[in-house]
Amino acid sequence: MADSSETPSTSKDILSFCEKEDVRFIRLWFTDLLGQLKSFSINASELEDAFEGGMGFDGSSITGFNPIEESDMIAMPDPTTFSLIPWRPEPENKVARMFCDIQVPGGEAYEGDPRTILRRALRRANDLGFDDYNIGPELEYFYFRSARPENGIPEILDEGGYFDLTTLDAGSDVRRETVLALEQQGIHVEYTHHEVGPSQHEVDMRYKGALAMSDDCMTYRITVKEYAMKYGWHATFMPKPLQGENGSGMHVHQSLSKDGGNAFFDADDQFFLSDVAKAFIAGQLKHAREIAPLFAQWVNSYKRLVPGYEAPTYLAWSRRNRSALIRVPLYHPGKEQATRAELRCPDPACNPYLCFAAMLHAGLEGIEKGYELPEPMEQNLYHLTPEERHRRGIEQLPETLGEAIEIAAESELVLRILGEHAFNRFIEIKRSEWEDYRVRVTPYEIEQFLPVL
Repeated sequence: MADSSETPSTSKDILSFCEKEDVRFIRLWFTDLLGQLKSFSINASELEDAFEGGMGFDGSSITGFNPIEESDMIAMPDPTTFSLIPWRPEPENKVARMFCDIQVPGGEAYEGDPRTILRRALRRANDLGFDDYNIGPELEYFYFRSARPENGIPEILDEGGYFDLTTLDAGSDVRRETVLALEQQGIHVEYTHHEVGPSQHEVDMRYKGALAMSDDCMTYRITVKEYAMKYGWHATFMPKPLQGENGSGMHVHQSLSKDGGNAFFDADDQFFLSDVAKAFIAGQLKHAREIAPLFAQWVNSYKRLVPGYEAPTYLAWSRRNRSALIRVPLYHPGKEQATRAELRCPDPACNPYLCFAAMLHAGLEGIEKGYELPEPMEQNLYHLTPEERHRRGIEQLPETLGEAIEIAAESELVLRILGEHAFNRFIEIKRSEWEDYRVRVTPYEIEQFLPVL
């Protein structure tokens, strides 16, 4: 299906389509609490039952879900997410997929389902009069020759740099195939290019509502990996795989819509930002430290969030300055709908449902409580001394997962974002990850200290 408009989006149309197009298997997709894609397949003959009552599964083995004594769960397919899987292109016995909402027996939404968590955030926005939370993420990633390099150092495919279009860009062919596959799945790709780091790439999707975009992010990640594997390579969204090189970020362009227009735009403001936009940005700045584990959720995430590698660490906003946490791209007349705020700290290995839910809640806190937006910082924040930053009241993100998770553990906002069950499980899992990392003796320590101490 080259044209995504032909994709059925109701249960009735999907049943008819599967019969007509010889779709034999349907993969039901969802994520665990950490954003790892989970899937099981059903025969097309079971599809009607799946639409009526969902498909049961054991949730006790899914990270962050219920314990074994409460393990019965139901995957309810969302027909609006139906798509053929392009890397299974057989003319017969085709394979499709749908994302699912997770329920408990009785049909109630499971409180720990990441999709449900994001839906709660979107309902809060709706209750405040907003139509949707629009998201345009830029996910960066690396191609390496292997997932398990023999000497422990990932082997790059090229020495290309930003926007390179030469033989140095060894990944251009696989990147092109990846884009075509994304479009076959109904994902509109705006542009694609080689990134700053060697063997680093970026494919940017056109903005859409946060729930649909979260689904698209999951589809994006698995599609990138599948087509890299086709070439015998490994694609990774690990935030910082190479020492001394830029890490992979997920800069997120965002806005709220209201009454069919962009609620962030104000023609009379010096920055062309509405009071809604200013309060929203102020909310994200104020709560960034609390929600850090939801946009930078791994130990490795904080190896990226250091000065000097184009990753923001300081809580400020600007219009041109990419060292700030939030950037507001310059307004172009006639492009009011494009008015947006770019949050630059998330990385592409996060759980997008939790990340976008946290971002939205933080912004809505600012709107509801009337936070004041500080003046923009247009100078390079990395060049300020700690004393200068302190004098200007500029805080910084947590420096480690350990610091981040303890801040989150005390946050009433994070508790509301996740709900009590997911909050407790997430904190428990992340504390365990940090403790496991903290007790490891690294090659750096052996090299630096063993000979001299």
